[in-house]
Amino acid sequence: MAALTLIMLIGMYCYTIQLDQGLSVTGMTDRVSWGLYISNFTFLVGVAAAAVMLVMPTYVLKDIDFKQAVLIGEGIAVAALVMCLAFVIADMGGPSVLWHMIPGIGVFNFPDSMLTWDVIVLNGYLFLNITIPFYILFRHYQGKESRSRIYVPGALLSVFWAVAIHLVTAFLYQGLQARPFWNNALLGPRFLASAFAAGPALIILVLAIIRTFTKFKVEDKTLKKIAMVVTVAAQINLIMLVSELFKEFYAPTHHSESAYYLFFGLDGKTALLPWIWTAIAMNVMATVILTFHKLRNNFKVLFFACLLLFVAIWIEKGFGLIIPGFIPGPYGKIAEYTPTGIEIGVTLGIWAMGAFIFTILAKTAIKIETGALRYKK
Repeated sequence: MAALTLIMLIGMYCYTIQLDQGLSVTGMTDRVSWGLYISNFTFLVGVAAAAVMLVMPTYVLKDIDFKQAVLIGEGIAVAALVMCLAFVIADMGGPSVLWHMIPGIGVFNFPDSMLTWDVIVLNGYLFLNITIPFYILFRHYQGKESRSRIYVPGALLSVFWAVAIHLVTAFLYQGLQARPFWNNALLGPRFLASAFAAGPALIILVLAIIRTFTKFKVEDKTLKKIAMVVTVAAQINLIMLVSELFKEFYAPTHHSESAYYLFFGLDGKTALLPWIWTAIAMNVMATVILTFHKLRNNFKVLFFACLLLFVAIWIEKGFGLIIPGFIPGPYGKIAEYTPTGIEIGVTLGIWAMGAFIFTILAKTAIKIETGALRYKK
């Protein structure tokens, strides 16, 4: 917690410089107006949505194997959503412009603007992921059983809401006609596939740490079931990647230039080449490892594969999706983007804040669930 606090303080210092000098201290320009902040926002929306892969089996299908993991998954979703909102604030330049996004006060442009839909679904999903676990944990803290008729309707709603938050984010990009790289019918489904691979992969890694260092019991079969979810999602994500590559390069048009820039470079500009090919190599390696039953059931190998997959999808949905959409520009101008130290500092600070929030939530939930924290009359 001390280390996370230090990183947050460094992030806050970097953010004060951005507040003082404006977005000119970042690597973003009028050519590439979305960078590291929006890349992380897009990725974390998927991480948050992935909690549904534990919510539905636990609350709706009554699968007891997922029961120990679901509260941890929802804690990760809350932390991810808070980070999403923080990255949006950072990208807007500062909190002073946030009033524009408040219905009735600012110019909300509902329902025409996809951004307003994004604001609604993100805050709604955050509300659901706070209230449902809070009710269950508070009842357990009191020494009482939670009533399913109270929380199951909210859990059912969160299943559909989780899909909505990522589809709306995908539609936000798909709806920009001047950015042909994003005008892809597969973007929404691929967002979901990558989310349901990276999110549960992170949950597996977190559960591995929790069961190693706490008294919270996580059964092997729970990890194996979540690993199966990760495996199927990773395979579908890889198939969709191959489909996209075929579409871009089998019969290339002028609209394929962004893809050429990303995968092969354009006019000697190759800033993203090492990133995307590293991500693809890691993605393929992780998917192959997870596909083999014997390897997947070896927990050390499973944890390594999950880490590879998480990092690969972070690169792929960040630098591999957002930046190439702006390059080349509508008039053919190639202006590359490189994040500055200020951007990196703010980004690390926000990730540390998310980890800090999750640690508090997880420590509280674990103490309540293990019986160490109870209300005393």
